[in-house]
Amino acid sequence: MIDAYEDPGTPDRRGGSRYLWWLVLRQPGRCGWGAVLSCAWMVLLAATPYLMSRAVDDGLEPGDMRALAWWTGALIVVNAFNSWLGIMRHRTMTLVRMDANFRTVKVVVGQTVRLGASLERRTGAGEIVTIGVGDVQMIAQSLTAVGPGIGAIVAYLAVAGLLLSVSPLLAVVVLLGVPVIGLTVGPLAGWLQGTETEYRERQGVLTARIGDLAGGLRVLSGLGGKNLVSDAFRRDSRRLRDQGYRVGAVTSWMQALSAGLPALFLAAVTWIAARQAAQGHISVGELVSVYGYVAILVWPVMFLIECGYSLSRGVVAARRVTALLRLEPPADAATADPPAEPSVLYDPESGVRLLPGRLTALTAARPADALAVVDRLGRYAPSGVTWGGVQLDEIALARVRERILVADPEADLFAGPLREVVAGRGDPSDVQVLGALRAAAAEDIVQGLPDGLDSVVSAQGRSLSGGQRQRVRLARALLADPEVLLAVEPTSALDAHTEATVADRLREARGGRTTLLVTTSPLVLTRADEVIFLVDGKVSASGSHQGLLDYEPGYRDLVARDAGETTAEEVAG
Repeated sequence: MIDAYEDPGTPDRRGGSRYLWWLVLRQPGRCGWGAVLSCAWMVLLAATPYLMSRAVDDGLEPGDMRALAWWTGALIVVNAFNSWLGIMRHRTMTLVRMDANFRTVKVVVGQTVRLGASLERRTGAGEIVTIGVGDVQMIAQSLTAVGPGIGAIVAYLAVAGLLLSVSPLLAVVVLLGVPVIGLTVGPLAGWLQGTETEYRERQGVLTARIGDLAGGLRVLSGLGGKNLVSDAFRRDSRRLRDQGYRVGAVTSWMQALSAGLPALFLAAVTWIAARQAAQGHISVGELVSVYGYVAILVWPVMFLIECGYSLSRGVVAARRVTALLRLEPPADAATADPPAEPSVLYDPESGVRLLPGRLTALTAARPADALAVVDRLGRYAPSGVTWGGVQLDEIALARVRERILVADPEADLFAGPLREVVAGRGDPSDVQVLGALRAAAAEDIVQGLPDGLDSVVSAQGRSLSGGQRQRVRLARALLADPEVLLAVEPTSALDAHTEATVADRLREARGGRTTLLVTTSPLVLTRADEVIFLVDGKVSASGSHQGLLDYEPGYRDLVARDAGETTAEEVAG
């Protein structure tokens, strides 16, 4: 089975079915062995009624105890061996499913890493969550068709052959009955694919919206939009629920038919066999064997229906995975060099101009406008931004990333010691790490953890409070010490006292370097060298915080509203 360090290979991204076949080809030996074990296990299930019929006809009916003992012993040996086969079959198919699961996880994670920062602009977070939570499991489960699915077909043919030796009529009924069952269930499988695809798409959209809501409740509250968004979310949830009912209806029919049709089939074949036994066309032992054959045949038929059900869901899930795998990161053909010294960053679309070495605050009537400016200045979106007169899009991306850093308030925090979480890829000294934490007013975090910098922080900082996570992210950005720092809402989760401390220390730590803070907090705005106010995505006014309060009514209303929100909804840092 694939391990954590093994190369998962290059997946076939041309479609869901091709991706599933690629997973089979990545472990051909194990899949082949699983198919052989499944075939042997199911065929030997059919040996039980045959041995029972021989025991009845050769031993019990004529009173030959020696023959009865011989056939009974053979029955015990075959069933003991078949039990071992069943264990090995289940173990092998579990390994097949686990390999498919881990391999899919690795290719999905590898693709998300390859897409990097462009991922969230190419697909929604809900899509990734849906793939990780549900689709990976469905894909792995669908590979059961490799073992039990093939075994079911072989067992079906074997039972038909055995019945042919008893009664051609019964063999014909069996040979025709199973295809009829397949034709009955087949259209439901196609319907299930359609309804399941739509359901999974809606689920991904709604999952992404949950994440957006969780991260933006404070902003929505300030804008008075909580009720509007809540109503929209409730409406979309009802639609998803109704779609889920439709998927459930198809699924319930398939599951009901997988259990009901084989039972009806068994009843029909048994009735025909009983009439033939009553008419003397077959012996009592053969009647027993026919009942046993058909009872055993229920297993292959159920496996075939369930495998068809799993395959239809697996193809839907694999299509979503291949859609993600087909995404390509934006090509970077830029070769220009960045300016040799700190220079002006200018966004002509909004009119925002960042002067080198200054602490600038950016606030907007619509938060999305400010975020769009940061995306353009950080070269996360196509734009006409210039840096020292050079088109930013024409500068090699790696060179841009070396000197311009966007500090996202929801940036990922990986599990590990606090020292490594703050240091990132660098290798700073403890003194430097502690200095960055102090600049972010986060020294209390170190003091409160049992092992200081060696204390392990859980993934995404779940072992920390919201304010602590925000300060750790800020400390990481400050430790990187970029020439240009673009920080989005770096203090939104802090109480007033901690926020004021962060603002003072941030100004000190970034002295002489270009810094842009997206914020509406008066405590931060008062410490900025310049405040830029956006309306409809354009610079409406700029100047000092106090000057804008005196002469810009829109700015005054925005800042006063945020000050009220902060007072009412302070979050402990």
